[in-house]
Amino acid sequence: MKIKILIRMANDISAFFNADSNKEIAADGVAKHILRSWDPRMRHNIITYCQEDGSELSELAKTAIIKLSQG
Repeated sequence: MKIKILIRMANDISAFFNADSNKEIAADGVAKHILRSWDPRMRHNIITYCQEDGSELSELAKTAIIKLSQG
């Protein structure tokens, strides 16, 4: 799957969870959604992108993906 699609998906998920005023809880929600719903290859690709660049990810998406990468 192309990274642009994964970026858009991560940002869309983050936009949904961004309604929560507690950004820590919102980031946990994004990370849990990605963990539950995405194929391991997709998770690996978005984590790699976040670690190498991440410039097109929203702040909430970055926070969630960092959490995801830490286990």
